[in-house]
Amino acid sequence: MVNRVVKEKIKIFPAGMLNNHGFTLIELTVVVFLATLMLLIAVPRVRDAVLTDNLHSTVNRISNTARELRGEAVRNQTDYILHIDLNGNRLWATTADTTPEARDELKKKAPRLPGDVTIVDMYYFDQEKRSDGEAHITFSKKGYIQPTVLHLARGNRFFTIIFHPFLHRIETHDRYTDYRTAR
Repeated sequence: MVNRVVKEKIKIFPAGMLNNHGFTLIELTVVVFLATLMLLIAVPRVRDAVLTDNLHSTVNRISNTARELRGEAVRNQTDYILHIDLNGNRLWATTADTTPEARDELKKKAPRLPGDVTIVDMYYFDQEKRSDGEAHITFSKKGYIQPTVLHLARGNRFFTIIFHPFLHRIETHDRYTDYRTAR
């Protein structure tokens, strides 16, 4: 009686999904084919977006560093400075009270941007653009950022990072944008 009840509960459907023998070879082949097709479509896009786009990841790194510095400045009640070596493609952060010797040591240890990403220029609002030397962005203990525009490039692609002084946000554009057109 028990076997009869169990056999009645197991019904064989035309696709063969609920039989005692498992899936058919055709069903497994179709599933493997569809999974392979999805991987072939998705993997190159993910690889290009995550692994090879140094410009986009550098922009994200700089934006995240700026957010962290703003938070640290308010939390520790001390001004922080993001130093930018326009010629050496380096960025490093210090507090406003860091000694010149310690600042030089931090500059030597500062990591370079990825080899194909360069800092094109930067400028403070309503000032001339600078494309060489060193510059800095100050993060005030009151939460303000020195208003600055930073342009990065990789080959013929450009990114613009705009540090707004009061808005608590960093704006990015995937093109070379002049501040006057970004307002």
